[in-house]
Amino acid sequence: MKHFRENIWQEQEYNYEAGYGFMPNLRFYLHEEDKDAIRPFMLVVPGGGYCMVVPPEGEIVAKNFYDRGMNCAVLTYTTDITMSVPLLHQPLNDISRALRIIRKNADKFGSDPKRIAVCGFSAGAHVCGSLGVHYSDVKDPDPELNSISNRPDVLVLSYPVITSGEYTHIYSMWALLGKDGPKEEYDYFSLEKHVTENTPPAFIWQTVTDDLVPVENSALFAKACREKKVPFAYYAFPSGFHGLSICSEKWFSGEFGEPYTMEQVELAVKAVKEGRGVRVSETRVKELLEQFPDRKEGEELPPPPMGEIPHFDDVAKWPDLLLTFLSRVW
Repeated sequence: MKHFRENIWQEQEYNYEAGYGFMPNLRFYLHEEDKDAIRPFMLVVPGGGYCMVVPPEGEIVAKNFYDRGMNCAVLTYTTDITMSVPLLHQPLNDISRALRIIRKNADKFGSDPKRIAVCGFSAGAHVCGSLGVHYSDVKDPDPELNSISNRPDVLVLSYPVITSGEYTHIYSMWALLGKDGPKEEYDYFSLEKHVTENTPPAFIWQTVTDDLVPVENSALFAKACREKKVPFAYYAFPSGFHGLSICSEKWFSGEFGEPYTMEQVELAVKAVKEGRGVRVSETRVKELLEQFPDRKEGEELPPPPMGEIPHFDDVAKWPDLLLTFLSRVW
């Protein structure tokens, strides 16, 4: 396996105010054997409520699809753990740039530029869905990259945040747009309102008992796809909690892989502790100090106890169901 990191922006291109030195990036997982093989590509986009990019939906997912014959990458896009500087269109710009880089370098990556799927989870699925419905709006500052299509070939939306309406996950929307963000932006990022006949085919799954993002989110997107005659598959599994990710034995044992997606959180928390936070409220400063206490050098926090968690055998089949769907749409 060829594994490496690539920043998606040049320093002069990236100006998110609360970046604290972070640079959005891709971590690639590419096959090196059979160099003449042209493989489909899976871009994995973890969730985290637009406050972070969580490791349990990162490397472990990419490696699962790598083992299924795909070339993969994990996108660590812009988020804000301080919830003080609205992200607005920056995450959408990040995924658009990432997809253009992947498509431009398809030959180098041994990948088919016409078989690129974006696979998002929770708020990461909102990032993917935003690109799926708004790809034509996003202009890249690099003329060469701007000439390359940023339209995904397939959307994979796992327990997605979709709507800014009645069934929204309000904290994701607050981090993205601000509590008092413009109504037109809230409408723009209510994705079910913007599905067209040109929206990519969508594979959508969620659990009915999702305790964080109401299942109506995925149902709304599926309904919109149906109305616009966009090919889709929609699985509403009867039980399971939010954040089940790849739902494998390895996942349940806590073997998520490298936690590199937490880099920007660590940089932001460090800045807050040093008094360099950008307009961070006193309440949020207190919350972050409690959530991220100082540790001695070399000290690692113990993993949270998993307890007795049931294994959801039906949910665990979603990657197999996805492969069947992919065989029909590309």
